[in-house]
Amino acid sequence: MKKYLILCSFLASLLHADELGDILSENKSLLFDYQFESNELESDKLSKSWINPIQLRYSKNYTTQFGNTPIHVGTYSVNIDQPIFRSGGIYYAIKYSQALRSANHSDIILQRRKLIGDAVTILFNLKKTKLEQEKMRLLIKNDTIDIHQKKDSYDAGLLDSSFLDQAILKKSQDEASLLEMELKLLELKQRFSLLSDKRTEALKLPKLKLISRENYREENLDLKTDRLRAEVSNHNEKITWAKYLPTVSLQGQYINGDINPLFVGPGSTIQEQYYNYGFSVSMPIDVNAFADIEASKVEKLRAAVQVLDRKETVDEEYQWIYNSLNVLDKKIALAKKDEKIYKNLFKVTKNLVYAGEKTSLDADIMQNSLNIRKLDQQIYKIDKQIHLLKLYVRVENVL
Repeated sequence: MKKYLILCSFLASLLHADELGDILSENKSLLFDYQFESNELESDKLSKSWINPIQLRYSKNYTTQFGNTPIHVGTYSVNIDQPIFRSGGIYYAIKYSQALRSANHSDIILQRRKLIGDAVTILFNLKKTKLEQEKMRLLIKNDTIDIHQKKDSYDAGLLDSSFLDQAILKKSQDEASLLEMELKLLELKQRFSLLSDKRTEALKLPKLKLISRENYREENLDLKTDRLRAEVSNHNEKITWAKYLPTVSLQGQYINGDINPLFVGPGSTIQEQYYNYGFSVSMPIDVNAFADIEASKVEKLRAAVQVLDRKETVDEEYQWIYNSLNVLDKKIALAKKDEKIYKNLFKVTKNLVYAGEKTSLDADIMQNSLNIRKLDQQIYKIDKQIHLLKLYVRVENVL
């Protein structure tokens, strides 16, 4: 396994510079594009949520209180009531929105990569199933030869009927398995069509290599998202604290309105246009303040523990893949060993056929078994790729 632990471009080789990154159908890609765009817009909106809107107002009032002729007064006003200090709440609200933006972005990337991973896994399974079909056809050929040989022995009275019955049953079961594989191919193609609008035959399968444990941990999207969620909770705790501390706000008002005729007279200094401005200091007294603050603190602690738990999960995932690859390497080595044995047996059997001591059917069995072990090696290699793909879908960049 050491050969896999070299520094390698797992991602680049996987998707041929992300060639398969656009494997998803146009509609699914568009859905993710909208998710990214929505996240950016919602984050921008949240980062500016501490800025109060400016209120524009125009009103016109009529009254008959001072006589039969109605008096009408029109007023236009601009009102501002803007907090400029919230005991740090404004600063942490901005940091909160930035962290939330990054966390959601990371989560969307992970969803997209998992969907790509599902599509690529189907491609691997399509190839694996086709190899298994080849293997099963060879087994059926051997079954047919076995039945023929047992039938000859049975007809000669050298073999019990139960042996012939078992050989016929074995062939029937293998033929049923071959049909099941055909159904599996149809199912895989249907599942792929739900994810991608591309032709499976036109897509080249990637060749994956194992990245180092350190790179996997560093680039793991689950862990990265949990860290960002912990940062969000940390900022939210500070925002919650600031909510119950003093707030300083500036107020300003510009008014341009008609003057009531009753208020106009000699020496009047009433202005049609004027300003009101000032400031206020406020602090809420809320019976739920303590519980609210404690709840935000508990959430921060929960998010921190989630990061620690995720680190353990990430390490376990990697170790499981690593161990699985070891087992598959042993299977490949065993198949190679068997391949050498069958090569020798095939040569020996061919010589015995020439000598008249064996039939050509015996040589066919050895050749089919040899090819079966070759196919097994290819199948195990695809299994390794499928396992490695489980790492790929959880990382963003691997150099």
